[in-house]
Amino acid sequence: MLDLLIIIVNYNTRNHLHACLSSLYASKGDFSFTVCVVDNASCDDSCEMVREHFPQAHLISSYVNGGFAYGNNLALRAYGFRDKGEELSENGENLPRYVMLLNPDTVVPPDGLQNLISFMDAHPHVGICGPKLILEDGNLDLACRRSFPTPTVSFYRMIGLSRLFPHHPVFGRYNLTYCDPDQAMEVDAVVGACMLVRREAIQQVGLLDESYFMYGEDLDWVYRMHQAGWKTYYYPAVTVLHVKRAASRHSPRAQVEFYRAMRIFYIRHYASSTPRLLHWLVLFGIGLRASIARIQLALSPFRLKRQPE
Repeated sequence: MLDLLIIIVNYNTRNHLHACLSSLYASKGDFSFTVCVVDNASCDDSCEMVREHFPQAHLISSYVNGGFAYGNNLALRAYGFRDKGEELSENGENLPRYVMLLNPDTVVPPDGLQNLISFMDAHPHVGICGPKLILEDGNLDLACRRSFPTPTVSFYRMIGLSRLFPHHPVFGRYNLTYCDPDQAMEVDAVVGACMLVRREAIQQVGLLDESYFMYGEDLDWVYRMHQAGWKTYYYPAVTVLHVKRAASRHSPRAQVEFYRAMRIFYIRHYASSTPRLLHWLVLFGIGLRASIARIQLALSPFRLKRQPE
């Protein structure tokens, strides 16, 4: 049985992808793994690079850019996973023990995969874990551990209290900025840039939700696993370099998609339990931010219509 399936969804990050794959194939440890690269219709010769330099990787070349969830689901289905309610794959008994979602703009240390697997093996109640992510400037990528964006937590974030009082245990809950970044701890969520997930958790909740395009799908997945009883842990004994937004930093679609994802997540998981006045305030706040993003998009030298669909 395969121990680990690593899925990398790539979009025009050829050089970062090369560095990422090089780091993975330099991994050390007593475990079996395979890497599946899903290319979302890149135009920078990413596929050619993978075929030439990493022929041992499984390459899935998509003709459309269906987004992050879409790309990961292509790989999950290829290895036998199915969504809830779908007929089980013939290979259902041979599914990999763990699946890692990994961004192409990451570099994993040689012992990183082994240490993450060992942690999960030692904690069978944990369904998801994520390492400490460090940005190029050496700072912590705050997204690598966080709370679920409840209306209250999101309100503190949107009005700036989380930035003004990052060490406050109430106002700093969005990114847990009041916690020691070197302390392993149970958290609400880790980020899909580097996330190790137990096979049984995926089997229980199904695949990623493709309603999301490039934000929110990882959070939604972890939330559903949390609801199913699985725990999520932040494990800083493993440190991974994350360039961050290598594929989206120049994309005018990114901010628009961020607020669209925020609205989907809120309506799906919190709207029914939120008092009506607060409900409308939340929708108004998200709508206002989304409108500002669309105006900025319209005034930018780029155009949404120029982005691949």
